[in-house]
Amino acid sequence: MIGVQRSMKGFKEFLLRGNVVDLAVAVVIGAAFTTVVNAFVTGVVNPLVGVFGTEDLAAYRSCLKGPCTVDASGAVTSGIYILWGSVLSALLQFVIVAAVVYFALILPMNHFMAKRRTVDEVAADAEVREVVLLTEIRDALVNQR
Repeated sequence: MIGVQRSMKGFKEFLLRGNVVDLAVAVVIGAAFTTVVNAFVTGVVNPLVGVFGTEDLAAYRSCLKGPCTVDASGAVTSGIYILWGSVLSALLQFVIVAAVVYFALILPMNHFMAKRRTVDEVAADAEVREVVLLTEIRDALVNQR
């Protein structure tokens, strides 16, 4: 019974530590951001690709084992398709997400951390100089007696 209580106490501490809440918020924000990226790819990237070919990247495919035929609804009736357009679309979405995360989050955070390190180093140097100065004052006072 004590082991169960200890486990539950540890689990409660884990939940209340904040890491789980931060992770949950990150997952929710990531899901919402994925929706934005998907809309961007569908609304901007796919039409740009449509200038050179089909409007939807998912329409790009190659017949692996044929003859490949598709019915009016777009369902494959015979053959095996490789849907490389879908893979290309997913890759573009990944690159867009990675770029936004890097330029909107990582770069500013690195810049902020560099400034913070500089401020912390200046404060540490000032503290060292203050200690040295106080030591010199103490020594001077001791020598005067």
